[in-house]
Amino acid sequence: MMKGIEIQDLYRIRAVSDPRLSPSGDEAVFIQTIMCKEQNEYVSSLHSIHLKNRTTRQWTFGEQRITSPRWSPDGRMLAFISDRSGVNQIYVIPRDGGEAEQLTDYSKGVTNPVWSPCGKQIAFSIRMRQGETFEKKECDKEKLKPFITTSMKYKSDDRGFDDNCYSQIVLVDVSSKQVKRITDDVYDYTLHSWSPDGKQIALSADRTEDRDLSFQSDLYTFHLETKEYKKTNEQSGYYGEARWSPDGKYLAYIGHGREFENATHNKVWLHDMETGHSICLTDGMDVPVGDYLNSDSIQGSSQAGIVWSKDNESFYFLASDAGNTVLYYAHIEGAIYPALLQEEQHVYGFDLDSGRQLMLVAMSKPNEPGELYTLHVPTGELTKITNLNGDFLKGRELSSPQSFMYRGAGGWPVQGWIMKPVGDEAGKKYPLVVEIHGGPHTMYGNTFFHEFQVLTSKGYSVLYVNPRGSHGYGQDFVNAVRGDYGGGDYEDIMAAVDYALTEYPFIDETRLGVTGGSYGGFMTNWIIGHSDTFKAAVTQRSISNWISFYGVSDIGYYFSEWQIQSDLDDIETLWKHSPLAYVKNMNTPLLILHSENDYRCPVEQAEQLFIALKRRKKDVRFVRFPESNHNLSRTGKPSLREARLQEIVDWFEEYL
Repeated sequence: MMKGIEIQDLYRIRAVSDPRLSPSGDEAVFIQTIMCKEQNEYVSSLHSIHLKNRTTRQWTFGEQRITSPRWSPDGRMLAFISDRSGVNQIYVIPRDGGEAEQLTDYSKGVTNPVWSPCGKQIAFSIRMRQGETFEKKECDKEKLKPFITTSMKYKSDDRGFDDNCYSQIVLVDVSSKQVKRITDDVYDYTLHSWSPDGKQIALSADRTEDRDLSFQSDLYTFHLETKEYKKTNEQSGYYGEARWSPDGKYLAYIGHGREFENATHNKVWLHDMETGHSICLTDGMDVPVGDYLNSDSIQGSSQAGIVWSKDNESFYFLASDAGNTVLYYAHIEGAIYPALLQEEQHVYGFDLDSGRQLMLVAMSKPNEPGELYTLHVPTGELTKITNLNGDFLKGRELSSPQSFMYRGAGGWPVQGWIMKPVGDEAGKKYPLVVEIHGGPHTMYGNTFFHEFQVLTSKGYSVLYVNPRGSHGYGQDFVNAVRGDYGGGDYEDIMAAVDYALTEYPFIDETRLGVTGGSYGGFMTNWIIGHSDTFKAAVTQRSISNWISFYGVSDIGYYFSEWQIQSDLDDIETLWKHSPLAYVKNMNTPLLILHSENDYRCPVEQAEQLFIALKRRKKDVRFVRFPESNHNLSRTGKPSLREARLQEIVDWFEEYL
């Protein structure tokens, strides 16, 4: 009998990402990433595939991280980001082979290379102080200094403490390697694209003065000669991912007016460069634009955004819909329809050769980590062109998720999935683990999830659902969790357990476990404070106390106001929604997993819960992960990701 997926298989998964077709359309490049056990790091390499004969070629080697491969407009060169020098820098390599040449040399690293239409320059993003130059300075080792701030947004889970640097736009000349700052101020700019005539770039920023209380991103076109900023969006909100039509007449972009704060659906907008007006093309679609699907097996992916056809009238984009990501076609006159929609698909990257009407798609399925496919647009013919994980999966038995719909709180329809244990036997009962996603505005769905497969290989059934607050089921559904944490969302999850116990006789109702991270950790804490249904629980990177969270999280004060709809003037409401308030009711054995460098849900949230439970002599274990932030389960050190999964498996093995 074949074995199922194991924890150690983390090191065998080959993650494919960021597919980019060459301008000629005959080949494509992509990034392949693996977790290296010996170096305890992620290693990625640049590859190409010839679309006709499907031969592949590896372009880069060594222990480095490669991201953002970008063809030059003439297809003769390829730019990419590599950390081979220790920090991320831009390199270029000829298509016909040869050594990669380093273009940038900046101590803080660079990101997001965008070629100019003429192919002579590359724009990129870099974090710099106002007035800072590129001159290298000889200086003594910096002395230890106190950290001082007057900003509420002084730290981030991604970057750590504020360093008084801002994301700025810089140009580098490909031939001379000379660099030139385009922006030089105290705003963070996100670079999007270059106008076809080479005179403007599209960028977004929040240029308000009091950014502590501002949560917007305005889209601008910046004229490289006149230095003039022209705002594109007509209403306040959060906008970006802008792409010009090939003739430069239109600028398509993605964003929303923050009507429901961070629960608002992203939409596609079209800006007429001549009239200066924008219209929303997806106003009639009740799905969010973009990829909101959870996975622990995809590395290095970047939002594909909008990809134009050469006809100047149509383009493609992704949207999240009921557990799938769907590739949509859109016309400037308003027609929108799916270009690729299967029963089970997670499209997380794509590119278009409009001349041949061929799309290159990076896609994952429940029983398949990401691979590359070609889609013939007129016929809808989908062809798999890579099999990077084929040899690894050939010797594995996987559990296939079964989707179902049930009634949640208030009779609302809710989608869920059940996975049987690998090698299950008819008539035998098995323990169940309920998995709860974070966000809360993400979604579970039809993608490969290593953790779920590991649990099924250990003899567990796995249940996961998209309770209210999840994306993919309409604006009302995703907004319904705000102000109601622990209400309808809790009822949705518990109703899923009741449904599963009724419909799936292979589940042993006496051996139920629950786990989740971030919002899923909050909900795990909430559940065991309000029910004794579960025999064991694992809470990860969780929230236990909304009162302290308000001041210690990098997003605490505004996230609490948006989601709990309360602040420090209403301590009673914050406490009412805090799992810590119900600790006396927690009887379920609890494993607490938390990263020590988590600024999103700081480790003090776990510390409070652990001490409160331990003081009451409850069955609790606390595991802290060093040098790790909020994204441990997705991008953390390989050895710590391995240890995390082992802790979960061991805990459920002991109690279930």
